[in-house]
Amino acid sequence: MNKGKALRAGDTIGLVATSSPATEEVLGKAVAAIMEMGFKVKVGQTCYETYGGYLAGTPEQRAGELNAMFADDEVDGIMCMRGGYGSPQILPLLDYDLIAQNPKLFVGYSDITALHAAFGQVSHLATLHGPMATSDIAHGLDDWTRQYLLRALTRPEPLGPIINPPGEDILCLVEGQAYGPIVGGNLALIATLMGTPYQVDTRGKILFLEDIDEEPYRVDRMLTQLALGGLFADCAGIVIGTWTNCEPKKREGFSVWDVFQNIVVPYGKPTIWNVQIGHGSYNMALPFGVEATLDATSRILAVEESVTV
Repeated sequence: MNKGKALRAGDTIGLVATSSPATEEVLGKAVAAIMEMGFKVKVGQTCYETYGGYLAGTPEQRAGELNAMFADDEVDGIMCMRGGYGSPQILPLLDYDLIAQNPKLFVGYSDITALHAAFGQVSHLATLHGPMATSDIAHGLDDWTRQYLLRALTRPEPLGPIINPPGEDILCLVEGQAYGPIVGGNLALIATLMGTPYQVDTRGKILFLEDIDEEPYRVDRMLTQLALGGLFADCAGIVIGTWTNCEPKKREGFSVWDVFQNIVVPYGKPTIWNVQIGHGSYNMALPFGVEATLDATSRILAVEESVTV
C-alpha cells in the first residue's frame, strides 16, 4: 500500500469539503482546534461554498480541490471538513495516478467511506477512518478519541490491540480468528457503491461496518444487498462499530442486533460487535488498507501495520 508520512508538530493539514457544507462559524472553531493540536491548516475554498443547499460546491470544484491538495507540496496530510452527502459524485473526477504518486494521510468517515474505498482500491492508498474537522473536532473530542486520533496521525507504528473506553464492552457474535487488511466504513455508502467500479472488495479482508439514523428494516435492506453481492461470503472477518439512533421509530420488531444475527452471523465469519468507531459518543481512528488480526473469540481487534511511514 502507498502511505503518507506521519505528521509532526508544525506540519500542514489541508482541509477539504468533499461532501456537504458547514457554517463559517463552526469552520473557524475547527481550524482553531486543529491548530491547538499543533498543526498548521490550509483551508480549501470549497469549505466556504454551498451548492444546491446540501453540497459544498459543484462536483468539479470538490474533486479539483482534492486533487490539488494531494499535488500541493506544502500540504502534509488531508482531513475532510465533514460528511453528509456528495463524495460518490466526485469519484469519476479524481486523478488516482496523481494520488498514488503523492501519498498523504487522508482522514474522514461517514460519507467519506466512498473516498476510502476508491483510494484504497484504485490508488492503493492506506487511509484513516476517523474524526473530521467541523463534525467532531470543532465541538471537542473526548480524551479517548483524541488520543487515538493523535496517535494514528503522528506515530509511524501500528495501533496494536483496540481497547474500548470504560463501560463499552466488545461482544463476540461469531467465534474464530481472521487476518487481513481492514476495509469498509459506513453501511449506507458501501451499499451505494454496490455494482459500481468502486464496490468494496472484501476478498480476504476484515470488513468494518457502522451507521447512524437508520431503522432496522433499512439496515436489513442494505445488509441484504451486501450479502447478495457476495461481500460477507468473501470477507475474512467482520468488525461492527456503533449504530447511533438506529432503533425502530414507529413499530416494534427486530433490533439492529437481531438483523445482524439474521443476515450476517449465518456466514460463520469471525465477528465482533460494539467497537467504538463511528457516529457514537466515541470515534476511534481506524486505519484502512493495513493488516490487522481479529480474534473474535477473545473479542480483540489488533492493527498490526502502521497507516503512515
